[in-house]
Amino acid sequence: MKKYFKYIALILVGTVISCREEVQKPKVSYSASNKVSITKADTTQIEIADLPIQMEGTNYLIHPVGDLRVFERGSKARFGTSSVNDVSFTISNLGEYEITGYLQNLKFQKVDSDSIRPLSDKPVLILTATYLKTVADKTHNNVMVYTLTDSDTNKDGKIDTSDIKTLYLSDISGENFTKVSADLEELVDWNLIESKNRLYFRTIEDTNQNGQFDKNDVLHYNYIDLASKKWEVKSYKPI
Repeated sequence: MKKYFKYIALILVGTVISCREEVQKPKVSYSASNKVSITKADTTQIEIADLPIQMEGTNYLIHPVGDLRVFERGSKARFGTSSVNDVSFTISNLGEYEITGYLQNLKFQKVDSDSIRPLSDKPVLILTATYLKTVADKTHNNVMVYTLTDSDTNKDGKIDTSDIKTLYLSDISGENFTKVSADLEELVDWNLIESKNRLYFRTIEDTNQNGQFDKNDVLHYNYIDLASKKWEVKSYKPI
């Protein structure tokens, strides 16, 4: 009996250690060139699209595109409840002017056209896409804000949530898709200040290059004037 409990204890310790190692998995893997790595799209996945979405006051349809999700019998879909035979055909959620999910792309279509164009021609994982309606109402600049991963920063051969999260902007048409956060800096958060038409955001830089983002690294504070036609990132120092 003592040996039995000893084996159980060893298994539990091993599990804790493996979980700890998984949590501490680096978000950045540095090479001699220190360049951002971009992977090819996974052709083994089955790509599907949700029904189109039209943000209020715009003349574009947005088609969320992602991978077909298959679940073990009895498990629940992560997004939505529409499922048949353990297969979820819902890949996104729609909030107030925001699309969320684990999306491979977004495709844009003008309401009076049959032409559909992709947001990105490179592999990405889009987590949120937000339409800044209050800015559009005041400035007539129709801006979309995206949080996503765009490169295999930990060099494990895939783009997923274990890689660095970045910040992008585009027009409501999906054109002018522009990265506004710096390479190899993790997006912490962003916030819209409507009174100033400014998008504020913070990033953190792995200054000690240990592959993790922690208290020893440096935070960067930035904002963009969305009333301007040119998206220029400006830094500021609140501390």
